[in-house]
Amino acid sequence: MTDATTDAHTPYAAHVALRWSDMDAYAHINNVQFLRLLEDARVIAFRDWFDASGAGDKSLLDEGVLVARHEIEYRRPLGFRHAPVEIRMWVSRVGGAGFDVAYIVTDPEGIDPEGTETRGAEVVYAVAETELALYDFASASPRRMRPEERAALQAHRGGPAPFRRRR
Repeated sequence: MTDATTDAHTPYAAHVALRWSDMDAYAHINNVQFLRLLEDARVIAFRDWFDASGAGDKSLLDEGVLVARHEIEYRRPLGFRHAPVEIRMWVSRVGGAGFDVAYIVTDPEGIDPEGTETRGAEVVYAVAETELALYDFASASPRRMRPEERAALQAHRGGPAPFRRRR
């Protein structure tokens, strides 16, 4: 389930299911599995972002886009549950041959996995950002961004990921 939007101030929201195998020995979703959750959310978002723009997600995902860097800040343990997590995401940077996607991993509206009345306080499990590089698999080389891809990404542009500052 997704909530597509072209308002740059409203993040795109992808609902991603957790898997039993995502849990580690501490009964939390393993830190490495968070990167899979982010990947699942990107695939959902790219289908909507690029299909809606006419750019076609097949060209982006099939032609090539590679992860160049991840940064993730774990804020709270996430236990397994049947309800999905909500991954809010937006484009935080657009370059000539790549772009960055920022994320907030939280609960969907109306989901209270711990049975506590949070009364509007949002639970944030992680904040992350991924740097992506456009790549041409046929020529095995980086490639420049096309105008229709740039337009699709600009429609989802927002600020940087809200990381806490390191001291």
